[in-house]
Amino acid sequence: MAKNHKGFGVAPGTEGGSSTASPTTEGLSPAQRSRREFLEGTGNTVVATAAISALGVSTLNAAEQADASAAAKTSIQLSVNGTSHSLEVEDRWTLVELLRDHLHLTGTKIGCDRSECGACTVLMDGKPVYSCSQLAVWADEHSIQTVEGLARNGELSPVQQAFVDNNGPQCGFCTPGQLMTATALLNANSNPDPGQVREAMVGNLCRCSNYNAIVEAVVAAGEQGGVA
Repeated sequence: MAKNHKGFGVAPGTEGGSSTASPTTEGLSPAQRSRREFLEGTGNTVVATAAISALGVSTLNAAEQADASAAAKTSIQLSVNGTSHSLEVEDRWTLVELLRDHLHLTGTKIGCDRSECGACTVLMDGKPVYSCSQLAVWADEHSIQTVEGLARNGELSPVQQAFVDNNGPQCGFCTPGQLMTATALLNANSNPDPGQVREAMVGNLCRCSNYNAIVEAVVAAGEQGGVA
């Protein structure tokens, strides 16, 4: 006689032969019936949810595309690292978005994206600014210098070389912003002392806490002739 193991075994009335029961809830106990109904309902819900999710993603993408096409745009002219650019920008773009996403100058980093860390620092007309908090349209008719514009003919600038020689970078993420602020300082004061360096660099955070080496690097760059 076939054994009827609860949960695994032969359905009632099928001992000794193949099952003839149809995949319905007939002949099932209330507990078995409720479990089958739950599983079938769950499967239907998953399918329906997947369909709705796919539709939702498509609708969202379409909305984003429509929003992008409807965004206000302005034509601007600016110089970046000595090269003139005439282009149309969306009024909502930040300067760092323009530099990284559209001019492909990815040396400038996005850190906090809210004017706190200084990783995105670039020079606008020689002054250090947080490019995450400057709209691209504000750069119209201005000169921008990024970290890519420091080296000349394949040679590092004095401040870049001083960072290398004095172990200024650690992870390196904040380094482009540190270099740009240091360059602005050395343009204004070719031989700063440590106190002046600390004061000028206060807006640039280093998550690795490598501040002493950074200060030493900037002081060394000044002693070796500044940015010339």
